[in-house]
Amino acid sequence: MKLLIVENIKISLQSIRSHLLRTILTILIIAFGIMALVGILTAIESLKSSITQSFSRMGANSFTIRNHTTQMGFEGKRWKVYNSITYKEAQRFKDDFTFPSYVSIFIYSTYTATVKFGSEKTNPNIGVLGTNENYLITSGSEIEKGRNFTPNEVNAGANVVIIGDELSKSIFKHNENPIDQIITIGSYKYRVIGLLKSKGSSMGFSGDKNCILTITNVRQHSLNSDLSFGITVLAINPETLDYAMDEATGLFRIIRGVPLGEENSFDVTKSDSAAKSFIDDMKYVSMAASIIGFITLLGAAIGLMNIMLVSVSERTREIGIRKSMGATSIVIRNQFLVEAVVIGQLGGILGVILGILIGNVISLFVGGAFIVPWVWVISGILLCLFVGLVSGLYPAIKAARLDPIESLRYE
Repeated sequence: MKLLIVENIKISLQSIRSHLLRTILTILIIAFGIMALVGILTAIESLKSSITQSFSRMGANSFTIRNHTTQMGFEGKRWKVYNSITYKEAQRFKDDFTFPSYVSIFIYSTYTATVKFGSEKTNPNIGVLGTNENYLITSGSEIEKGRNFTPNEVNAGANVVIIGDELSKSIFKHNENPIDQIITIGSYKYRVIGLLKSKGSSMGFSGDKNCILTITNVRQHSLNSDLSFGITVLAINPETLDYAMDEATGLFRIIRGVPLGEENSFDVTKSDSAAKSFIDDMKYVSMAASIIGFITLLGAAIGLMNIMLVSVSERTREIGIRKSMGATSIVIRNQFLVEAVVIGQLGGILGVILGILIGNVISLFVGGAFIVPWVWVISGILLCLFVGLVSGLYPAIKAARLDPIESLRYE
């Protein structure tokens, strides 16, 4: 039995070589279908992994309180606008929240700042964040050089700054030690007291280009009188996160003066909720990729069946000779079926290789990591096996049913 299978594979490869151009075109059609399927799904899996890792660095036991988004009201169909979270409200929450946790208050001043050091100057794409001494803990950031803010510096609004790794490389191009250097952010000068460890990027965005100031300093220099502050809470015990969120929501409703029975005028979200929302949305992309791949494979299956039918017609005399020498209908059927499967598997293997390469190239461009989606690799190979069997079954049965006498008379 084993020798028969090997012999069928040898005959299949000989047939493939004798009709090389036609076979290559069919293999490419199958390969493109698998490439589209595996490539897009590889990129998606890689991005999911990267996003999950990025958010896990922030700590799975944290949540953020922000101003409620503007919503359309049902009564009279009016726009309902909630007031910004003021610094006084945020600070009161920090002082009154007694749950075992770390609390940081933050505000993004701008995303388009320009940072200078000597003759070096960045593009106007630097984020400026104002916060207190607990931000590095609640965000999962780590100091590589230097130190964090002190409570006195936060209260006094000192002109000190902590910078990201990518920002440091942009302005300190001669390997200067950034600590205690004086840099210019906008129109103000700051002394660098800390350098953050690189956290990489996700979806093309990087926190390594940010610079962190004390929240008091940002308030002093801001021209916007209607700043809306955010609050991040890191529960010391991850198992108590839900309790911490409930207590924080109740306390902030009191601080904001939300009447009993009315909805919150603020949002409370876990640190990983944005990642989960994005990953959930990506399932539609996966579905679209699957549909594209299946449609392409359907065309490939039709093409493969056509090739096998033509092959049966061209090799009718050969089939008659084999049958006259003792080959049974089952042997003839298996020979053509194996040939279809071999073509399908060659296309599948080529498509999987191209799909993994293209998927990871796309992923690397947007900050993802290299990944081999073994589930989709195995699924792709099995799918091509199914395509080969389905496409080759009818031609194989047709070949097996040919009359040996009529076959010998052919041509």
